[in-house]
Amino acid sequence: MNIKARAELEGITPYALGQTIEEIKKQYGITTVRKLSDNENVYGTSPNVKEAIMQASANLAFYPDGMTSGIAEKLSAHYQLDQKHFLVSNGSEEIIRLLTRAYIDKNDEAVMAEVTFPRYKTNVLIEGGRAVSIPMIEGRHDLKKMQEAINEKTKMVFVCNPNNPTGTIVGKQELLSFIDNVPSNVLIIMDEAYFEYADSDEYLDTMPLLDQYQNIVILRTFSKIYGLASLRVGYGIMHEEIAKELHKVRDVFNVNQLAQAAAVAALEDQAFVRDCSAKNNAERDFLSAKFKELEIESFPSQSNFLFAFTNRPVIQTLTKNGVLVREMQLSGYKEAFRITLGTREDHEFIVQIVSQLFHERAV
Repeated sequence: MNIKARAELEGITPYALGQTIEEIKKQYGITTVRKLSDNENVYGTSPNVKEAIMQASANLAFYPDGMTSGIAEKLSAHYQLDQKHFLVSNGSEEIIRLLTRAYIDKNDEAVMAEVTFPRYKTNVLIEGGRAVSIPMIEGRHDLKKMQEAINEKTKMVFVCNPNNPTGTIVGKQELLSFIDNVPSNVLIIMDEAYFEYADSDEYLDTMPLLDQYQNIVILRTFSKIYGLASLRVGYGIMHEEIAKELHKVRDVFNVNQLAQAAAVAALEDQAFVRDCSAKNNAERDFLSAKFKELEIESFPSQSNFLFAFTNRPVIQTLTKNGVLVREMQLSGYKEAFRITLGTREDHEFIVQIVSQLFHERAV
């Protein structure tokens, strides 16, 4: 074909999607699949959301609120922070795209962890920038090396905390020191998609730092604990001048009307959020302990998933038995996979089939 795409697209591959539930059922001849591969909320969403969507569906013929003022107003009240600091988006991934579109010039650099959310790198490359990937230390960001990688070409650094796909966090004082030492002309992108699941005393809440460090951009989402993954609603919290620049490059009507109504209803039901967090964290302790008994190690997680690894063929066994997980690649770790935390019934089933596999191989 004679029509050539931009040179920046060479070497970029589409985001890797796993097999669908129907494909798994057909391949293995099974009727039930437990989808634990995409970090969705297994407890669903607030019961208030369905009613909000039904009411909003009466206005499908009209364009949505282009400024997403209803969500921004609710977020402002929820966080006790002026509305000018919020930008609502089509998933928090859109803000990553807007940031690179607005701030990355050709040959600019962005620093990130080697194993983290892959869309940081992709969006930097699309804009002609260079992604500087820093190896991790036991699944954690090496903030010291990341800081050392910053130079006059660096426009932004990405810190995913808790990190996807490892679930780990960086220590509070370590992160504070890092933020303090990043030059003020370099954006610090704090991706906190799993913020509501973190319960460690070592987890740093970056919201109070916004006044002191005006180069911080915080990303959060309604896709995870709020259970709205299919509707694509995220948001950024940032200095108003950064928000103004992003508004220049964002799509008009970027968040649909049903999604806006659902997000408002979800945000109002904080009891549901607390309940999901408590259930998730109890299951996190349960499954990580059971995995350890089975000699399956996992990184210490502060999210709704575990990054697990072993020397035995666990992934294929789980898939054949209808448990969908995400296979992972990390240097030095064999048979690595990310598994979304499910219900206690899900976990007892997983422990049963993995125990059976290990027993059969030992005989």
